[in-house]
Amino acid sequence: MVERRMSVATHWGSFIAVVDSGRLVRIEPRGDDPAPSPIGPGMVTAADDSARVLRPAVRKGWLNGLPRAHDTARGADAFVEVSWDDAITLVSDELRRVRSQYGDSAVFGGSYGWASAGGFHNAQGQLQRFLALGGGYTDSRNTYSTAALEVILPHVIGGHPWSYQSRMPMWDEIAENCELVVAFGGLALKNSQINPGGLARHQTQNLQRRCREAGVRFVNVSPIRSDVAGFLDAAWLPVIPNTDTAAMLGIAHTMLVNGWHDEDFLRRCCVGFDRFASYLVGELDGVPKDAAWAARITGISRDAITDLAHRLTTQRSLIMVNYAVQRADHGEQPIWMSVVLAAMAGSMGRPGGGWGAGYATMDATGVAKGRPSVATIPGVSNPVPDFIPVARIADTLLHPGKTIDYDGRRLTLPELRLIYWCGGNPFHHHQDLHRLTRAWQTPDTVVIHEAWWNTTAKFADIVLPVATSLERDDFAAGFSDPHLVAMPKVREPAGESRTDHHIFTALASRLGYEQEFTESRSEIEWVRHLYEQTRAGLADDAALPGFDDFWRSSTAELPALTGPFPGSFEALRSDPQRFPLPTPSGRIEIFSEEIDSFGYDDCAGHPTWFEPAEWLRADLADRFPLHLISNQPASRLHSQYDNGGHSLGSKIRGREPVTINPLDAAARGIESGMIVRVHNDRGSCLAGAVLSDDVMPGVVQLSTGAWWDPVQPGLSGTMDRHGNPNVLTADRPCSRLSQGPSALSALVDVELYGDPLPDVLAFAPPDLEH
Repeated sequence: MVERRMSVATHWGSFIAVVDSGRLVRIEPRGDDPAPSPIGPGMVTAADDSARVLRPAVRKGWLNGLPRAHDTARGADAFVEVSWDDAITLVSDELRRVRSQYGDSAVFGGSYGWASAGGFHNAQGQLQRFLALGGGYTDSRNTYSTAALEVILPHVIGGHPWSYQSRMPMWDEIAENCELVVAFGGLALKNSQINPGGLARHQTQNLQRRCREAGVRFVNVSPIRSDVAGFLDAAWLPVIPNTDTAAMLGIAHTMLVNGWHDEDFLRRCCVGFDRFASYLVGELDGVPKDAAWAARITGISRDAITDLAHRLTTQRSLIMVNYAVQRADHGEQPIWMSVVLAAMAGSMGRPGGGWGAGYATMDATGVAKGRPSVATIPGVSNPVPDFIPVARIADTLLHPGKTIDYDGRRLTLPELRLIYWCGGNPFHHHQDLHRLTRAWQTPDTVVIHEAWWNTTAKFADIVLPVATSLERDDFAAGFSDPHLVAMPKVREPAGESRTDHHIFTALASRLGYEQEFTESRSEIEWVRHLYEQTRAGLADDAALPGFDDFWRSSTAELPALTGPFPGSFEALRSDPQRFPLPTPSGRIEIFSEEIDSFGYDDCAGHPTWFEPAEWLRADLADRFPLHLISNQPASRLHSQYDNGGHSLGSKIRGREPVTINPLDAAARGIESGMIVRVHNDRGSCLAGAVLSDDVMPGVVQLSTGAWWDPVQPGLSGTMDRHGNPNVLTADRPCSRLSQGPSALSALVDVELYGDPLPDVLAFAPPDLEH
């Protein structure tokens, strides 16, 4: 046995693949990673499992020329395996037909998803370069993770939606200066396994420990106690889901009426506080947003709200807000209100204090303010100006021509006839999967690049087998991570799989623009070219070794960014005239004239409490008395590697775990390990019960990412055997401002499942004919 050890980079970290005679034996953590993710070693299980797509396949009904639009057989039909030549002909001919008959905007290339680490083989980058060179496509805007935040923050603090990451305190600064951290939505350490694009070493856990050792106190305002690591000894304030804005308003009112707020900062560095204060004290609607009012809504006691207001204003404090709180009805409001609360509290623009968002949601957040630019597959200007908000894909398919609001604009939803999806799984991340199923039946053709027969592949018309990140050459550069990690091909592609680039090269050749797409470079030449571009873009290109040395050593470190970083709150506090923010006023917009001018009834000109459509005080709670928290899983990245060893090991009798408070479980005769049915009017799924008082009474937690496994695919309302919470969530926008997803505004009930358990078929391929 002669084993080779090869570098691997993923969104969940960097690893070493051990290969023997071309066979992947195991994947090990790198020795210098202090907190490696267990997702990595589990990749081996999935590399050659029965769910791999090994050959191009075409849905039988589509291939036989049955009516393609409004085809209810999608998801239930058999597939016919075809040659690559035939597959390329089918896809290229269909692209020509759709563009000719309906125009370029009828091709959807938004293709949302995380894809894999690697700057060249980025699936969406490859797809959108190919489609743009071919005439264009309808794109999508924003993300399912943070759509509300991405739209509201530029109005409030200005700048690019993600520029706030370099403007908030880093963990080392928090440890040195902060006394109190209040985390709305928690600070779940499990999420910091992940970093978009990859990372060399996980650092968040050790940095959090350093904060605790330095004496920083933490308060967890969340329905889930374990949303903050146990070693932080956080005080837990269980809050009724979707009521964070009301809690913040109650704290703000207490600060205001007691004169604890930072009047100097509000006067010099903010605009619109007086108008907001009128709302806060009830002058506008007759309802003072005091601690007692907030207590009735949130379930947090009046004394706890008052105490928190006092501590925030008498200590160096940091208000953190998790992304989960904005994936809900009116999700823009807790983001906006958290900035206002921090501005009032007195620590904004002071070392280690103020405001920040998304800590621990990915490892680099709070670790580094950024890194030098790294070259990736170059984009091409899209000739089609049309786009849709990312979470409105089902609306677009169901209601072409409909006009919707979006951030002060009026958008007309296009008619989509061909969907081309790479590097994502909409049947994981979209809400109300039965509604999506009905929408997915409307286009003429759905083309998917996929390595495994997941649900999206089974609901496609043409499935092209794609190589995984272990089966191609690339290099990774993660979000804000200062390391480059080599990704040499560990093994040959399974079956007849090809890289996305190989597939698009063949299609571009058939359509007459291969040279424009490839620029006459091979794949490894592209990888070398992008690395050397990165090297040349540095002030001192000697800061990185040459490509050959990098490829041999497997890692290289980029020089640190030293700033200054635009939009700094420290600079704003010091001199708002000299260092204005990139907002219309140059200051923090507590009241936004621009948003107010939109005239939206679900997003006013200042932070406002809006009652959610579904929450525990709603009338609907009489029928569905449990609030569903569909948060991120600990055992995988979204739905990626749900078929991997680590995720499979987390299942209960093959189903996704659902966590239930013991009081709610006892009332229903449920014990740990039992299979339960989680249901509401939108759908139902099976899950394995876990009892824990880490979730507050009235709340159940079911993570996203279990591959959807409908008993009768294509039949609306059919039960999911596996435990995907998005059969239960509502496909309803946060508001007219962001049109973002509101997955965490969902009520359900849970009952014992007494019927014979159906087999889980999520990881089984469809019927295949040759």
